[in-house]
Amino acid sequence: MSDDSKTSALEPYKINVSQDVLDDLKDRLKRTRFFDDLDNEEEYYGISTAYLKPLVEYWADGFDWRAQEQRLNSFDQYKVEIDGAPVHFVHERGAGPNPIPLIVLPGWPWPGEFSYSLIGPLTDPAAHGGDPADSFDVIIPDLPGFAWSTPVGRGDLNYWKIADIMHSLMTEVLGHEKYAVAGSDYGALVTSALGHKYGDSIIGLHYGHDLPPGQFANERFWDLTDGARIPEDASPELRAGLANFVRTYASHVAVHMLDASTLSHGLNDSPVGMLAWLLQRWKKWSDKRGDFDANFPRDFILTQATTFWVTQSIGSSIRMYRNAARYPWVPSHDRQPVVEPPAGFTFLLGDAYPPGVTTVEDRIAHFENGPTRGSFNVVNVNAHMKGGHFVHYENPEAFTSDLRTTFRKLR
Repeated sequence: MSDDSKTSALEPYKINVSQDVLDDLKDRLKRTRFFDDLDNEEEYYGISTAYLKPLVEYWADGFDWRAQEQRLNSFDQYKVEIDGAPVHFVHERGAGPNPIPLIVLPGWPWPGEFSYSLIGPLTDPAAHGGDPADSFDVIIPDLPGFAWSTPVGRGDLNYWKIADIMHSLMTEVLGHEKYAVAGSDYGALVTSALGHKYGDSIIGLHYGHDLPPGQFANERFWDLTDGARIPEDASPELRAGLANFVRTYASHVAVHMLDASTLSHGLNDSPVGMLAWLLQRWKKWSDKRGDFDANFPRDFILTQATTFWVTQSIGSSIRMYRNAARYPWVPSHDRQPVVEPPAGFTFLLGDAYPPGVTTVEDRIAHFENGPTRGSFNVVNVNAHMKGGHFVHYENPEAFTSDLRTTFRKLR
């Protein structure tokens, strides 16, 4: 399925942050002017100074970026330019008899490392208690404008334009005639755009979130509720779930859509401001039934934050939201379903969406009877109690198992 000569011709890439950039970061951290943040012990108003300050102090005086850099460089990495956009990606070969090329697309704010725990089980299932026949060649890019896929030389990127770039990566750069795609969050939108436009080249799709193309095309594109109020007859459980959904997801979409650059000026200049903005997403979107500090260790958190900081990718990644509205997706055809390749889904019940759903059976039924179901050629749906929004990171075992099931039917 691939042209090995194209792959072997790629120049390996290693992360190597300049020491002066790290010294500047440390200096900025040590000169932080912390907010008094009165009456916010329970983080009613967002990330508290009490939570943030010790993390910042460790970032300045205890965190070892070079050790993390060495760990990240243990993966086979490459960097190419496609259509004026840099694309950094990890490419790990499968150990089985007939590995399928699989591109895994993360979201915002998910640098590629959020998906790296999928690599071992997918490339070498036999070493992880699985069947070697289920192996994949795994490609995990940072989406252009995110993390190491920077600096971008164009300001118009969004999910469907990134889909064109990802297709070129898989077919022209890596030489695959056909390939598989997995994606979650913003990466799910890229996955859907690929499945719509390039269905003839795609073996199958697997999702962590059911996002068809066309997201953010409504008149109230900044409002995840589209102006809907909580129904007066809503049960207490549904009312609480809807309120929690808004508290969890509404703010970043509204600000990213309406004030992307205004926000980015501050976050690009202040590592602590940037950390607080990212940390609120990681804390609020992850599984509330779990222990955040145990599941997201501080070295992992600060590796992701340092990645955003040293690549100056916070602003270019945030802009992807408004660009989805400024440059609306236009269908390439009118066939149905709009995303034609066979598709599987992994849903985690620790996510704030959908509101009021508490059982695996109800989560599957919510999808099967919901508004997005008709957009996909569904071949596999599963749901799991463990994990929140960060599907690839919070429950890689479930995502891997479900993905194998999806593609077992397609090999």
